[in-house]
Amino acid sequence: MRQPLLPDIFSSHGVWRGDHPALITRAERVDWRTLSARVHQVANGLVAAGCGDGARVGVLMSNGAAMAEVLFGAMKAGAIVAPLNTTVTDEAIDAMLRDAGVSAVFATPEHQGRLSARVLEEAKLLVLAGGDPASTWTSYARWRDAQSAEAPRAPVAPDAICNIIYSSGTTGQPKGIAHTHKGRLDWAHDLGHALRYHSGARLLVVTGLYSNITWAGMLPTLMLGGTLVIHEGFDPSEIFDAMKRERITHTSMVPVQFQRLLEHPEFRTSDRTSMQAMMCCGAPLPAHIKQALFDAFPCGVIELYGSTEGIITTLAPEEAHGRMSSVGKPLPGGDIVVLDSDDHPVPRGQAGEIAALSRFAMNGYWNNPKATEEAFWIDAEGRRWLRSGDIGRLDAEGYLTITDRKKDMIISGGQNIYPADLEAVLMRHDQVFDCAVFGVPSDRWGETPLALVVLREPHAIDTEALRGWTNAQLGKQQRIANIELRPSLPRNANGKLLKRELRAPYWAPARALDRKG
Repeated sequence: MRQPLLPDIFSSHGVWRGDHPALITRAERVDWRTLSARVHQVANGLVAAGCGDGARVGVLMSNGAAMAEVLFGAMKAGAIVAPLNTTVTDEAIDAMLRDAGVSAVFATPEHQGRLSARVLEEAKLLVLAGGDPASTWTSYARWRDAQSAEAPRAPVAPDAICNIIYSSGTTGQPKGIAHTHKGRLDWAHDLGHALRYHSGARLLVVTGLYSNITWAGMLPTLMLGGTLVIHEGFDPSEIFDAMKRERITHTSMVPVQFQRLLEHPEFRTSDRTSMQAMMCCGAPLPAHIKQALFDAFPCGVIELYGSTEGIITTLAPEEAHGRMSSVGKPLPGGDIVVLDSDDHPVPRGQAGEIAALSRFAMNGYWNNPKATEEAFWIDAEGRRWLRSGDIGRLDAEGYLTITDRKKDMIISGGQNIYPADLEAVLMRHDQVFDCAVFGVPSDRWGETPLALVVLREPHAIDTEALRGWTNAQLGKQQRIANIELRPSLPRNANGKLLKRELRAPYWAPARALDRKG
């Protein structure tokens, strides 16, 4: 008997959990029987259009039931689904769709006009969910409802590619990360245990359905027959209302979202008693925010460190005391090693590049064998370890702490400086709301640290006073050369700082900046 994959499990829920809610949105409540039927309709429509069995399906949609149906319908059809980050530029959208070689595109009205003429011309199928479709587009509801609700008969192979998730582009040209169906099943299974999902889970979704952060909660919830409560975006008032009205048990957010919840006026009076587990990932979670979440929620928070490519560690709530700066250990069955600049494993306590071994690692980068080869380190036994591009260290007990991005490391006067260390000190100041530290050119040191800071209250402290306060807590080689105030800092939809954008003006043309203090 072939091992059931996620699309098979979802179909099974339509039979055995038919009346149980699967999706809840502002517009509708969809039970498992209905969701299963709609997924089958999408799959059959794709197959009929010649867009099944390895065809790539681009998804440029805002959060909603229709997007979920398309994602899982494409999987059921044996197609490769490519959900796109809607927050990037139209040029990036075009590059991703063309790189994937999509034969079908599903969109919502606000994104319909973002497709290039070439993509529109080459696609076999263009489907619009909502709004009034133009002559080249088909209405999603009419198209879906014209298809059979019976399950497609063609089985999907475990080693077939399931999805292409494009990287956020914060560190360079986005790459398409491809996962197999079996890899996604194993990923959902292992995360389901680590993040404590179950058949009664009610997951609040406030991040884009295109994001792997969302998938980390969505796939385990649906695999176990739970319920997704999908919001179109992030609104603290709506989140507090949903926690009480829908008795939310689980959620996944990025650090800046949790920070905004904690600081919202309604937080103190909100009903949080239903929460059973929360996951934070996408960017480092400052230790003081992590502690505040433990103080405010009985369930605490599970910090997840990882990459879409297939690296994951988690810090369980019961292990967090005294380790608020750690991101935990690999999932059961996984492994982690820290490598020096010559790719030799280093002893615990020493910093180096993090690499990981897991059963759900990506198949590779789509259409990019060179990048795929560079993404792995092969050990003496021939095992393929995923490189993270992050610097970290393991303590004596095996708990991992992230030091910084390898590419963000500052080399000043021959000394390695990790911006995350400096940012952690800045964030302890009661007037600092957000910050970014990176290297800028220096005639004296080669490069030296600059901090961009967002204050909670404008003019609450001058930059020299803040720089002095910060440098007093840093080593001599770590001292910040200058601080500039900003009204906000650019972040992507997953909360990652866009340091490449912040850094660029200081390096081209180069502006030398001597270290102060």
